[in-house]
Amino acid sequence: MREYKVVVLGSGGVGKSALTQFASMRDLYIKNGQGFILVYSLVNQQSFQDIKPMRDQIIRVKRYEKVPVILVGNKVDLESEREVSSSEGQALAEEWGCPFMETSAKSKTMVDELFAEIVRQMDYAAQPDRDDPCCSSCNIQ
Repeated sequence: MREYKVVVLGSGGVGKSALTQFASMRDLYIKNGQGFILVYSLVNQQSFQDIKPMRDQIIRVKRYEKVPVILVGNKVDLESEREVSSSEGQALAEEWGCPFMETSAKSKTMVDELFAEIVRQMDYAAQPDRDDPCCSSCNIQ
């Protein structure tokens, strides 16, 4: 089957995600994804609530609880407008067993570290499980 790569561009809030994230397409993106960065705006409590079913969908599609995921609160540069506390984000990340970071795309705060961490998570997940009976005979050190 021929692969088509389409890029959707536009200003923030114009509906790009609404156009592209049909439920069936989202399942396909998730199925093909190896690592996931779940981002909410720390100045928008609803965006924090919205990511919970997204993680549930990842687990459902991947059929595996230990998928590389990082929970990210973005817009830390807008501290005075904060609606989601750091402790709320940290608590959810602990519940999910994943790293938590707060970033600012605007000021480039922790952005490099975020992508370095998701790569680390994906590399770790790609290593054979030494407790897996299938791999124990491989003598992987």
